[in-house]
Amino acid sequence: MNKEDHPIFQQRLKNAETRVVKIVFPNTTNHYDTLFGGTALQWMDEVASITSIRFSRQQTVTVSLDQINFKQPIPSGSFVELVAQVKEVGRTSMKIQVDVYLERMDRDGRERAISGVFTFVAINEEKQPIPIAWDRPLDTDTSLA
Repeated sequence: MNKEDHPIFQQRLKNAETRVVKIVFPNTTNHYDTLFGGTALQWMDEVASITSIRFSRQQTVTVSLDQINFKQPIPSGSFVELVAQVKEVGRTSMKIQVDVYLERMDRDGRERAISGVFTFVAINEEKQPIPIAWDRPLDTDTSLA
């Protein structure tokens, strides 16, 4: 059986998805009154880290950021929703897709403003890469509802 088809793998993917909503306050904006790119990257790395740990239940570290696309400026006073999902799992690493959605307070709907892929590696106490234990049995209650 392919690991992607394994029920434990599928449940880990489901459990790992992470969503965080934030408000863009003036202290997180640049001189154009839009979200500072460095702040957006910090938020994205944080939600990607949570996702990687939720999937593996191991310590992980960021090793690279693939292309980050800033598609639309995010004005001060907006909501942003960061959505992170595991997209690929290797032996010691995993790729996490992070999308940042802009939601204006005065309008319905939302649109993707930023997207990127972060690569994480599972590590041991000596900070050395270790295999991702995706096939480890899940705890009894696997729903994070």
